[in-house]
Amino acid sequence: MEKRKTYVEDLDRGLYDIRNEDRYSFKVSSGLTPEIVEEISREKNEPQWMREFRLKSLEIYNKLELPTWGPSLDELDMDNIVTYVKPDTSLKGSWEEVPEDIKNTFERLGIPQAERESLAGVGAQYDSEVVYHSIREELVEQGVIYTDMETAIRDYEDIVKEYFMKLVPPNDHKFVALHGAVWSGGSFVYVPAGVKVEIPLQSYFRLNSPGAGQFEHTLIIVEKGAYLHFIEGCSAPKYSVTNLHAGCVELYVKEDAYLRYSTIENWSKNMMNLNTKRAVVDKKGTIEWVSGSFGSKVSMLYPMSILRGEGAKAEFTGVTFASKGQILDTGAKVIHAAPYTSSNINSKSISKGGGEAVYRGAIKVAANAHHCKSTVSCESLMLDDISRSDTLPVLDILNDEVDIGHEAKIGRISEEAIYYLMTRGISEEEAKAMIVRGFVEPIAKELPLEYAVEMNNLINLEMEGSIG
Repeated sequence: MEKRKTYVEDLDRGLYDIRNEDRYSFKVSSGLTPEIVEEISREKNEPQWMREFRLKSLEIYNKLELPTWGPSLDELDMDNIVTYVKPDTSLKGSWEEVPEDIKNTFERLGIPQAERESLAGVGAQYDSEVVYHSIREELVEQGVIYTDMETAIRDYEDIVKEYFMKLVPPNDHKFVALHGAVWSGGSFVYVPAGVKVEIPLQSYFRLNSPGAGQFEHTLIIVEKGAYLHFIEGCSAPKYSVTNLHAGCVELYVKEDAYLRYSTIENWSKNMMNLNTKRAVVDKKGTIEWVSGSFGSKVSMLYPMSILRGEGAKAEFTGVTFASKGQILDTGAKVIHAAPYTSSNINSKSISKGGGEAVYRGAIKVAANAHHCKSTVSCESLMLDDISRSDTLPVLDILNDEVDIGHEAKIGRISEEAIYYLMTRGISEEEAKAMIVRGFVEPIAKELPLEYAVEMNNLINLEMEGSIG
């Protein structure tokens, strides 16, 4: 069957768009059948329970309908999506052993350099499998586990079986069910009680194969009193066929533990990004999300925090940049399921060239969740009169003893500010870029230095040619 073509207009994204020859050691046929799902499981040599889980997820997928809200997903045709592409290499523990073309891709993206300079551990996924993984020896000695999900199922099966897709079950929505059927790759992190991982761990996901899907699963467990900062990076080169990203992130933050989860998603504009991320937080625990969404043609992404322990906290800081041909429907959800819990959502979106940026969020306060606090702030900046920005908040409050606030601002870029900067000898293009960088600065300062630099570079790329 011929792959459906879609017209993809994109700016020159430089190193992000450099693609390699599509080499692989194993690849399933396009489409989605029980035979393909069993083939993936066999190739991975999985235990029987996981094979059965995949097939059950596929059954659920076939019964569930597409979302009836949000952006159109009509261009997504699963008959044309290849759900599993195994790269032409096995998992390596030494960077020197990774094949040259794959290594060069990650070198260009700055991964090994970042590892050497400022990370405690790195995982690098290429298409459907993790090709490189490392962790500092002192963390291993403290009992920290950081590995790919395939190794985790083999070496830590009891832990994985206890937690895997319990927080995000396959019947949650159609794309979670799809994920349960064809997931591959991703990261497993376990931080023992009381251990502070002072230097971040990072996983980077690179999709190279055209017409493929990436379905990595990330499972992180931070035990009582432990501390972790985890960074996720994603990118893909541009193709003229639709690619799909439907990953899943499950985060377990135990009593008095702290987890910061930072993401820069920089997919190309032929990508449907339908990711699901969820955290559950116990007594006095803290989850912090820092999120940057760029690139993809369509995004639907709403990280959820379930505050089930008294005094638990959630913070979400996010920026979205939608340009021509993009609908980025993003936001955050918080469920206050216990007393004295608190949440703070700070979302900023930018749209230009006819792009659509939508903030879609929800705050739910359970009947027993007295004395909880929540603040939601959404700010949208439109760079022209053909772009669109929407704010769609839902507040579902079942207790009167609460302090809830919501603020939304939508505005055009200030012509007076641009004129003022131009009178100081700054070009109109740079003046606009300066205003945008200032607008997102609160998010940039929450990121480690190299990621703040990457985000500013992405903003500069998006700003090119934005005048007129």
